[in-house]
Amino acid sequence: MIPKDVCDDYHGFLKLEKSLSQNTLLAYESDLLKLSQFFDDNGINYISASLNDLRSFVAMLSDVGISVRSQARVVSSVKSFYRFLIYTDRLEDDPSELLELPKLALHLPEVLSVQEINDIVNSIDLSKKTGHRNRAIIETLYGSGLRVSELCDLRISNLRLDEQFMKVFGKGGKERLVPLSSESIKQIRFWLQDRAVKYCPQPKCEDYLFLNPSGRNLSRIRIFQIIKDLCRDAGIQKTISPHTFRHSFATHLLEGGANLRDIQQLLGHASIRTTEIYTHIDGAYLRDTILRFHPRNHA
Repeated sequence: MIPKDVCDDYHGFLKLEKSLSQNTLLAYESDLLKLSQFFDDNGINYISASLNDLRSFVAMLSDVGISVRSQARVVSSVKSFYRFLIYTDRLEDDPSELLELPKLALHLPEVLSVQEINDIVNSIDLSKKTGHRNRAIIETLYGSGLRVSELCDLRISNLRLDEQFMKVFGKGGKERLVPLSSESIKQIRFWLQDRAVKYCPQPKCEDYLFLNPSGRNLSRIRIFQIIKDLCRDAGIQKTISPHTFRHSFATHLLEGGANLRDIQQLLGHASIRTTEIYTHIDGAYLRDTILRFHPRNHA
């Protein structure tokens, strides 16, 4: 069992030194609890744990049906914990140094075509109380490639509509400036007019851009439901989430000739490797283009 004081110190280290988000902190704590339980069940001291012990732990995760992606996150958490032990002089040698991450299969995310996005936008009933809000949500997701958490946390005070950009706080609280398209700006202005007349923000929610009819800021789950309903109304058969608009934003930029490094900056990716998945999507798009239009495919 990993002592509580060590776990508390580790939590403080992640929160203060690493500036991780609350969701990431909770995930790391859950992963550490799994490791601690494994040590307890097998009579292993966390200080004297070996590489083979940690490999057995990862094998146990697989045996109980935890997905490869979740296993990879747990392994990252284990490595982070042992780096903390080294950093705080509790340990001299890191047994997790050679612990391998499970191989993740390449998953190409769903992408909407420009026409499908237009269909979703055009299906929104602007006569409804939520009409202009929902249209502004779609235009902001697609026009700027935001994460759903970033959209939920958007503040009016961080909008610079005249300068055509907004301030966004991404993973780990990292700040970046994101350009706004002219269509996004137009729809946000329409929404702000509606918001001022039809919505009464609850206390502490006054600065949030997007609100529920009750006046509270939107949750991620509510955004998912809004997207699901809009896609159903537009007759879209694909499995769509708010992240689909982020994928579509990046893919359409790449198809239009944008530089991968520029897309990385716009998306707020810490590593270019994360952005490189869009080169695979673009390759699939080019393949489909050849199949559709090359004369040798119409014999």
